[in-house]
Amino acid sequence: MRVEIGTANGPQSMRISFTDQRLTAHGGMVVWSQFLHQSAFRTQLKRVLPHQPISPNAYEPTDTALGFLGGILTGADKLSRVAYLRHDPAIAEVLGIEAVASQSTLSRFFAAFDARSSQEMTGLYRWAMRRLPSEPAGYTLDLDSWALLHEDGRQEGLGLGYTRQGLKPCHHPLVAALAETRMVANFWLRRGDAASVNNAPEFLTSTLASLPTHVRVGLVRADGGFYSHKFLEAVRARGLRYIVAVPLRSPLQRLCRHDDPYWVDTEIAGLQVQEVEGERPGDRMIIIRQKIAERPQAGGKMLLEVPAYQFQALITNLPAVQIDALNVWRRYNGRADLENRIKELGHQFGIKGLCCQSFWATEAAYHLAITAYNLCVLLQRRLGQLAKCELITLRWRLFTRAAVFSRAQGKATLKLAVHGSKARDWWCHLLEKLSAPPNCHAVESLSA
Repeated sequence: MRVEIGTANGPQSMRISFTDQRLTAHGGMVVWSQFLHQSAFRTQLKRVLPHQPISPNAYEPTDTALGFLGGILTGADKLSRVAYLRHDPAIAEVLGIEAVASQSTLSRFFAAFDARSSQEMTGLYRWAMRRLPSEPAGYTLDLDSWALLHEDGRQEGLGLGYTRQGLKPCHHPLVAALAETRMVANFWLRRGDAASVNNAPEFLTSTLASLPTHVRVGLVRADGGFYSHKFLEAVRARGLRYIVAVPLRSPLQRLCRHDDPYWVDTEIAGLQVQEVEGERPGDRMIIIRQKIAERPQAGGKMLLEVPAYQFQALITNLPAVQIDALNVWRRYNGRADLENRIKELGHQFGIKGLCCQSFWATEAAYHLAITAYNLCVLLQRRLGQLAKCELITLRWRLFTRAAVFSRAQGKATLKLAVHGSKARDWWCHLLEKLSAPPNCHAVESLSA
């Protein structure tokens, strides 16, 4: 067969034929498989999966789950798109599984999850956290919630919730992450009509209980949706420091209208602060105002009575002798990075598209997708690259690498399509790094 293609010099005829060679577009996933093997991840995964195959012809649950993870990393955001990966004739060999499951098999796999077995999946977060070093000052735990929009509205657990598109059928999950490592420490799926603060104290308790003993929390940060006396008491009861945004309701709005003598200038032009004692001894209420003319990028809320400013309010129990009001605001602003993680999970790890009929099946699928995210962070740390890059970068620089799979004299062989001695040396160094004990020399940037 021939086709005509356009070139700068005019039409050119190209012959099209077919091959029976076992080619894969994702040969670089062998790096992922090697990392999982070195981490003994399959053993941990087997511990948390709820069911064993009944039929002798059924796939092992760990193979089904590993195939699902491979689909997420290669760009799938629906079960049908994960299943499409089975058309790659060599990917199962690269992933070290029997086969990538079909859509119906994946649906049955997730349908077997219930409340208890889905809760068991949170053990994957604890397993990931155990691979982190301890921090002398403790880690910063960030909490957030967001709306997962599902247009068809037929999935279990959907409720009308506030989204950027107005009231829509959605889920409203809670997420906790360690800021210093950008890893997710816990995740709960909830109905879409749940308020941000609903179950927040219980979620905090569950998150802290699941962390290994050497991973200590030094500071908790949360936005205004978590502000409630019950939540703050739950944080205080554990002796934790916190910075929580406070909604600008009527009592605080009166403070925002104070005359200039109440406001203190800072080193940042156009930004002023005032501080008052909180209702509880040791609490500090910090109010920030930013002049829009000088700081048009400022976040916060504009009040009709004071239209020239944006306002924010924070409550904290950090000692004033250690950190002043301006630096409390600066530390709180670091929480915004969790929004980037939520976007990455939604757009690159498939969470926006993944949804099953059963509520617990959906939550289990999300647990595995978030585990794929944590594993990508750990893979980069294993390679000595602490400056995290997103999945789309890993995909193009590492996972999406054409290769030929064959068996020569009974030995599996994967020939990666890598051109040039420098690029081949880089790949050899990367694979050697994964096979070597931890703390050896880091692999140079993935842009190599």
